Amino acid sequence: MNLPYLFAKRYLFSKKSVNAINIISGISVVGVLVSSAALIILLSSFNGMENLILSMYSQFSPELKIEPNQGKLFDANNPNLVALKRNPNVIHYTAILEEKVLLQYDNRQYIGTIKGIETNAIDYKAKDSLIIAGNYNLLQDSVPYTVIGAGVQANLGVSLRNSHNKIDVYSPRKGAKNAANPADEFNIRSIQPTGILKSQQDFDNLIITPIGFAREVLGEYNRVSAIEFYVKDKSSIAKFKNDLQTQLGDTFVVKNREEQNPTVYKNVQVERWAVYFILTLISIIALFNIVGSLTMLVLDKKDDMNILKNLGANSALIQKIFFYEGLMISLIGCVGGLIIGYIFCYLQINYGIIKVEEGSNMLIDSYPIAMRLTDFIIVFLTITTISGLISYFSSKISVAELNKLESGN
Repeated sequence: MNLPYLFAKRYLFSKKSVNAINIISGISVVGVLVSSAALIILLSSFNGMENLILSMYSQFSPELKIEPNQGKLFDANNPNLVALKRNPNVIHYTAILEEKVLLQYDNRQYIGTIKGIETNAIDYKAKDSLIIAGNYNLLQDSVPYTVIGAGVQANLGVSLRNSHNKIDVYSPRKGAKNAANPADEFNIRSIQPTGILKSQQDFDNLIITPIGFAREVLGEYNRVSAIEFYVKDKSSIAKFKNDLQTQLGDTFVVKNREEQNPTVYKNVQVERWAVYFILTLISIIALFNIVGSLTMLVLDKKDDMNILKNLGANSALIQKIFFYEGLMISLIGCVGGLIIGYIFCYLQINYGIIKVEEGSNMLIDSYPIAMRLTDFIIVFLTITTISGLISYFSSKISVAELNKLESGN
């Protein structure tokens, strides 16, 4: 029989002689409950934002990308890369040729980035989700076309309705020096825009073309900037990446989506844990209500403790009673908070009860939420650990003070 637990359970649910003790105990439970619910909702909201960012980048950023470890260009005819293209687990494989270029349209000029890709590199679903105007069309009847970023369109004033004006793309010609005609120092090609990409920082300065057109503009017919591809088996991306990196050696770097956009992902994680620790500190203040509850309970049950001592109970057993009392307060509040947090997140995910202000965001209409089991475990361990420490020291100090009062009498 666990005597301290039985006493703690009895004291928790029984009516105290001083009504304020019941009120303080209730406040303690509510404090733990609110802290737990707030933490789980906070973590779930950051999960939702992380997933939103992932979905935005996944439309155009490949699952895996191969880049040279040194320099900007490499030979795509490497035997390992050729074998990778034939791998049945690899889909939407494309060589990439990317470089800064000068763009000119209707007497306006702008420095953008040309990105040459194979025309079948992006599936039709991604094409539709990327475009805000026009259509995604890079090649028709052997004629190259381009899709441009929102920043390029805004700075050049490109009109998709005007099919007569084309974008002139300038790139320095390799080996050309001090030509009599300055135009001879550049490769110049013209291309018709057919669509405009969604406004997003990584896309705004892009001009996406077939890789053959980019090769002509840049004068690079054998080398590429990167290899991008997706895999069929999504569950084994990490293993596939590690195996591929081992196979390619130190000459190349294989990057997943997080490594392709490290700043974005790092900022999300830093913000997530910074706010989590701040809210945890606030929760600690709320959890100190347990101290007041246990202190007053010790004083209220002073006569009971004297009877237990006369029956042979020592200070350690009495301390355990109030320690278990604090633990039960924290467990009831924590479990209740997790349930409330789960219900709120479920409602937000399925019904979008908290909407984004109308007109402020075109991507979502309600705040994104995503629940993860690990977050519930983290919150439970955080709250119970802090509450356990507070209960332990509070019960120890309170019983010690009670002993001093009795010895003084």
